Amino acid sequence: MATTQEYIEYVCEQIEEFENVRYRKMFGEYMIYVNEKPILLVCDNTVFVKKLEEIKELMQNNECGIPYKGAKEHYILDMDEKDLCQELLPILERVTPLPKKKKK
Repeated sequence: MATTQEYIEYVCEQIEEFENVRYRKMFGEYMIYVNEKPILLVCDNTVFVKKLEEIKELMQNNECGIPYKGAKEHYILDMDEKDLCQELLPILERVTPLPKKKKK
């Protein structure tokens, strides 16, 4: 089951207080960018967060899952947990590098 347009818009609405939030369809699923940094992966109407040392303690009680075949395990983020999202996203934005520009 692919992520619905309604769900991806809902996720973006939940984090709209952060600057420059956008999403991009990739391989039938979505990546959400904050300030042009790939922060959240959305697959099958589920939000996934890359496992990083900087958020390990914050996310220790969250479920984990694999967003797609061949991917590494990620944390699963419930977008209804507003306090967690408010604390998590600034950390992710800070530690996530900008994607490298593709050479032509």
